[in-house]
Amino acid sequence: MGQVLLLSAAFLVLVAISTASVLLVNKARDDSSWVVHTIEVENQTNALLLEIRRAESGARGYLLTGGSEFLADHQDAVARIIPDLDRLDHLAADNPAQVENLKKLRAAIEIRLDQFARETRFVKQGKLPDAAALVREAAASDTTGTIREVADAMRAEEDRLFNLRTANADRSEQLATLVTIAGSAMVIVLAAISIFLVRRSARARDEAEAALRDSNLNLEATIDERTADLREANDEIQRFAYIVSHDLRSPLVNIMGFTSELEELRGDIFRRIASLARADAAPALVPADQEEPELRGEDSRLSQDFSEALGFIKSSIDKMDRLINAILNLTREGRRTFVPERINIRELIEAIVSTLAHQVAEAGVKIDVDSLPSIVSDRLALEQIFSNLLDNAVKYLRPDVPGAISVRGRTKLGFAVLEISDNGRGIDPKDHQRIFDLFRRAGTQDKPGQGIGLAHVRALVRRLGGTMSVSSELNSGSTFTITLPINWSGGT
Repeated sequence: MGQVLLLSAAFLVLVAISTASVLLVNKARDDSSWVVHTIEVENQTNALLLEIRRAESGARGYLLTGGSEFLADHQDAVARIIPDLDRLDHLAADNPAQVENLKKLRAAIEIRLDQFARETRFVKQGKLPDAAALVREAAASDTTGTIREVADAMRAEEDRLFNLRTANADRSEQLATLVTIAGSAMVIVLAAISIFLVRRSARARDEAEAALRDSNLNLEATIDERTADLREANDEIQRFAYIVSHDLRSPLVNIMGFTSELEELRGDIFRRIASLARADAAPALVPADQEEPELRGEDSRLSQDFSEALGFIKSSIDKMDRLINAILNLTREGRRTFVPERINIRELIEAIVSTLAHQVAEAGVKIDVDSLPSIVSDRLALEQIFSNLLDNAVKYLRPDVPGAISVRGRTKLGFAVLEISDNGRGIDPKDHQRIFDLFRRAGTQDKPGQGIGLAHVRALVRRLGGTMSVSSELNSGSTFTITLPINWSGGT
């Protein structure tokens, strides 16, 4: 139990450490990405200012010298300013403060670009005084200063974010490190406890194995002794049943003889009663070979009661005789030695079905036999098992539906699972155990039988090392399932 709890705790610790590590690593990655993002914004701001300075330098050089190389450098810088500004706008879109700064910066840059365009146009037209005046106007408006101030404000904001985000990233990395160290320490502690418990369990197991070896020294002798006792008790039961059945038969034979004599005396007695009833004087006996005279009143009722009582006695004698014969058969079967052999179950079932051909034809039953496994078992016992089950299936079919019986089987973990299903009258679930008891029957008793068949079948199945069960509902058919070893050695 302790090891199970320890393993559960270790599993939970590992899950917690893994989850925390993943979360902290993801947070550290996010914080680092924000730090990189801040650096990108600063770099883009610096790149934009650099292009503005290039444009101003090129414009002044072109104004002073009129050289085409200054104009080309100025135009190249101007072409880069708007794309750089758009890129900076995209990068800083997550920060409302920077969005406001960019609005001011874009307005100042657009004014300055307009000034650049007019300056270069005046120079190209040779209007140098106008160009110089425009330069002085731009200096007075301090557009360049505005651009620089806004850029400085943006860089200051990014410096603040850089410091904040760097601190967050450092804190996330430190926390992840602490979690990893703490988790590793807990794993080491749990591993140490596990080693301790495993060693303790190993010692306990060694002690238990030693005790088991000591116990096994006398186990076989004890088993042999108990087996001998059980065998002796079983033989005693078999002898007792055999003796009882024979002792019961002796008085039963006497009862049968006296009953026959009573039946013979009945005719003579009631002929004499009839003669006495008719005679006014000396009674004249009715000859024995004549038909019995008609009896009247109390004499007739007495004759009927006498006949009915004799009938009850004879039917009870017949039932008792059948039960005694069944007990004798059971005792003989219990003493029989089972012989294991390889048996093709499908061939055995088909042979049994052929012996039931007359009953099957009369009942209009269809019997389907699927592919069945071969097993090692006792042939005679299997014949008795399946003959009884198939005979019951044919006997207890419903008259209102065409009879259908199926036999199917499969193998599972060294056992053969055989099922016999029918669409007959079925068995009430409360009687599922009752039908396997000796001399007990369930349902309507409209078929001949002594209530021994299924009890005998289950006893045979158990002797073969198997089990037997039933699944059934009233008016829904029955399925008897028999599980037998595939390779039975005959030791059961």
